Amino acid sequence: MGETVAGIVANPASGRDIRRLVAQASVFPTAEKANMVQRLLAAFAATGLDRALVSTDLGGISAAVLRALGRGGNRGGTRNGAWPEVDFCEDDPLTGTAADTTNAVRRMVEAGAGVIVVLGGDGTARVAAAACEDVPILALSTGTNNAFPQMREATVAGLAAGLIATGQIDPDLVTHRVSVLEVVTKARREIALVDVCVSLSKHIGARALWDPSTLTELYCTFAEPDGIGLSSVAGQLCPSPRSSPDGVALQLGPVGETPYIVQAPIAPGLVRPVGVRGWGVLRPGVRVELAAAGGVIALDGERELELKNGESAFVELKPDGPWCVDVRAAMAEAARKGLLRAETEPGKERRR
Repeated sequence: MGETVAGIVANPASGRDIRRLVAQASVFPTAEKANMVQRLLAAFAATGLDRALVSTDLGGISAAVLRALGRGGNRGGTRNGAWPEVDFCEDDPLTGTAADTTNAVRRMVEAGAGVIVVLGGDGTARVAAAACEDVPILALSTGTNNAFPQMREATVAGLAAGLIATGQIDPDLVTHRVSVLEVVTKARREIALVDVCVSLSKHIGARALWDPSTLTELYCTFAEPDGIGLSSVAGQLCPSPRSSPDGVALQLGPVGETPYIVQAPIAPGLVRPVGVRGWGVLRPGVRVELAAAGGVIALDGERELELKNGESAFVELKPDGPWCVDVRAAMAEAARKGLLRAETEPGKERRR
């Protein structure tokens, strides 16, 4: 086996949108994101990973990691023990936009990364998923709405990712392919990992959705009763697990004009009544025309696409989304194979 490589993408903007003003969403500071990257690197080292590629940013995350490398005296170690060789994705100019994530992920794929860890919210995971090809991703939650990323300690996630990247665990046993929603307009083709929603709003504006009164259609890849974001509406009416090949489709309307009302946690600290006219199963491969002419289409909770009057758009549930790491399954496989333990001879003192 040649050099083993894993990637880390950390979005400096995640967890900092307007929902901090309209709700009680917590701020995820740069310092903690940098600490998470360092915990991932320490876990990578424990698995014997050769090299880690880390994204660069304008928010201070990569700078903090670089300073930590300097405190260790060289690019291969820190005060807390050896890290793998660390390289930064510096070939593309930084823009402070989603393009930075796209470029970093593509560089990692080209470098032969066996897995890519993504720190961000639903939006960051969506951008990474569009660029990762067949490389498994492990999305860790550092955003606002985190229906897709996992709430996991970075150290444990790093062990799982490192064991996969080094070939000690067969990725076929601990990864699964998720469904995505593909939206096609005249000018663009985009994907969503969790939900697609149609809004009567005329402009993208601040992107984040916090007023459900303008929403007319909602499509979800899965719907969990304990979820956050717009998919929580479907989760209370027609739950659908992530393992199901089917999605769900809902018709929404103003409260007072619909037969159902759901008190939905559409964002942290923001529970709003959402009117629902009806719902049904969304089958894979069925293209649905969106009644969004002159409105806005939101992807994973963020207004993304503006449509002109008369411009059509379609949504389709597709089963060929990104491969995602199941951390629990990976660590169970590590325990089964004894990858993180060693046996010593009974009664024999360890030499110092």
